[in-house]
Amino acid sequence: MRITIDLPQDLQVHLAEQAQQLNLSVETLILQSLQERFQAPDPDETPTETVIEGIHQGLYEALTGQTIPLSQMWDGIDAD
Repeated sequence: MRITIDLPQDLQVHLAEQAQQLNLSVETLILQSLQERFQAPDPDETPTETVIEGIHQGLYEALTGQTIPLSQMWDGIDAD
């Protein structure tokens, strides 16, 4: 499929600069960007929001002293 798009001058400049930095043609850069944007999400990948929430929770627990000694961290992990 061929698509023609009129881009604003500033976007053209930005795309050309980015493509040059990546040693790609502008067309390839745009195609790769579209592929990344519309690629189906990996079902095994943890959503970014969940990761950020976990980091915030861990930081909160660390700052409020809600920690356990490393020596106890794995106690009972293999118990059935």
